[in-house]
Amino acid sequence: MAGTKRADARRNEAALLDAAAEAFVASGVDVPVRDIAARAGVGVGTIYRHFPTRADLIVAVYRHQVEACAEAGPALLTAGGSPHAALARWIDLFVDFLVTKHGLAEALQSDDAPFKTLHAYFLDRLVPVCAELLDAAVSAGEIRPGMDAYQLLRGVGNLCIGAENNPRYDARRLVDLLVAGLRVG
Repeated sequence: MAGTKRADARRNEAALLDAAAEAFVASGVDVPVRDIAARAGVGVGTIYRHFPTRADLIVAVYRHQVEACAEAGPALLTAGGSPHAALARWIDLFVDFLVTKHGLAEALQSDDAPFKTLHAYFLDRLVPVCAELLDAAVSAGEIRPGMDAYQLLRGVGNLCIGAENNPRYDARRLVDLLVAGLRVG
């Protein structure tokens, strides 16, 4: 089992990444590492041991959040309820991901090498999950066929642009209308 992390080490790393994500939401990606360490209940050295640079930490947080969103799709489908309800709940999680990644979007647009592959990673992980949810809702006769997963995610993403800094704009309401509009009848 060389190269695999123990379960407790994975849990600790996940807790650290959750704390970093919360700090990014609260203060942006330039939040001092000491604030992330305090939120995580660890020393600054622990963060640097796992993530030697801020870019490493940002990439890890982004991947961690993408993974959580990707894993939620199948879990929502098997949790019971209708496939359309699972799709709606998953899209809601996707919106949370999009509107709470304060500063992450700007970092991801940089030319820094660690960020270059993240957009492809995001698409590779989330488009298939969305497609699975769409297919299940179509098979159940709940939504019209023909909605492309990439187009839906792109549309949701476009509706979320600017949502975090305009209190008069309710992206979630518009996304809810979009998802409701997929329904048959």
